[in-house]
Amino acid sequence: MDIAIIGGGIGGLTLALQLHARKMPVTIRIYEAVEEMKPLGVGINLFPHAMQQLVQLGLLEAVRAIAVEVKEFAYFTHHGQFILSEPSGLHAGYDIPHFSIHRGDLHMVLYNALRERLGPEAVALDHRCTGVTQNGDRVTAHFTDRNGRNRAAAEADIVIACDGIHSNIRKQFYPDEGPPVFHGINLWRGVTRARPFLTGASVTRIGGLHTTSKLLFYAIRNNIDDEGNQLINWTAEVISDDNHTVDWNKEGRLQDFYPIYKDWSFDWLDAAWMLRNADIILSLPMTDRDPVDRWTFGRTTLLGDAAHPMYPRGGNGGAQAILDGALLADLLARGGDVDAALREYESIRIPATAKVVLENRTAPPDLIIDTVERLSGGERFEQLSDIISEDELRQISANYQKVAGWDKDSVARAWKG
Repeated sequence: MDIAIIGGGIGGLTLALQLHARKMPVTIRIYEAVEEMKPLGVGINLFPHAMQQLVQLGLLEAVRAIAVEVKEFAYFTHHGQFILSEPSGLHAGYDIPHFSIHRGDLHMVLYNALRERLGPEAVALDHRCTGVTQNGDRVTAHFTDRNGRNRAAAEADIVIACDGIHSNIRKQFYPDEGPPVFHGINLWRGVTRARPFLTGASVTRIGGLHTTSKLLFYAIRNNIDDEGNQLINWTAEVISDDNHTVDWNKEGRLQDFYPIYKDWSFDWLDAAWMLRNADIILSLPMTDRDPVDRWTFGRTTLLGDAAHPMYPRGGNGGAQAILDGALLADLLARGGDVDAALREYESIRIPATAKVVLENRTAPPDLIIDTVERLSGGERFEQLSDIISEDELRQISANYQKVAGWDKDSVARAWKG
């Protein structure tokens, strides 16, 4: 069997490794639009449900060597007042660690593993897929190079579109869908070199998006200069009408959001200083798409952001793509009816990911802070317990974990399976 994977991002690379790990009698080739694989982007979280799949691929030590193992989630109001701390990963009793990592570092771990296991010829760079045609049980993918010149087409038994939120293959099957939907939130992201704060491994949310504005901080590299400094990823979310083209690597400007946070300096973290001293700032409108009821068209199917683009919250953009690939690889490895396997894949993953898309819009993890900010009227409180109980706050967190699939029961079931 020949399998063509369109897109060499986290979803496409992981899928290829997952197919290879099942020792299937297949030829796998990835077609990627860029001319050269480079470690781009900023931070990403690998929660236990996603990390579990990378452990099974034998990549635990490669990730551990360059990532930060997370110890806790920490929540604070925009005044810097403590709300809640929850342990994470191994510290919370999971069998799988939770890591924060530079997206580019993760990408290179996956890419290097792919080249080592499948050979460098398994990836064709400078291949931008313009669409597919199908004839019976065979699919032909069509490509151009960076200059728009036609490249040789590729024929396969299955084509899997992992080509992101701007997927040309998705556009082919949903021609009237239009661009990704902007919901009035803009996101700025950056990295800053600084001393560790809190535990040195805390995923820290400050402020509620819908009551104030929101900041998120977490370390993604340790001891970057032999002086104990970390590379710390941060994001700022602001209600905004700034809707530009979705590009994870678009340069952002400090002056567009810093005035909101200029006084956010606390005894445990000078957040304003972190923003001012960033190495890079990227800007991205928060967009997603409404869930659809079909990903598979003949022998072509969608995966990751091509299938279910979602807000980059709760560590679920890359994670859900990894989970898509794990299930699809399992179903194809069973052998038998390929068309039935593709239909079963979408019948399981469409409802699961649709819940995450909608939850990321309405009730992401920072709902904990929004709830406190609303109940306190945005003012400082004397005793948090006078406003809301710790059990109620933990229930908000537990609800999101269950929807996203990284609650302990879900991870344990997947591990046993």
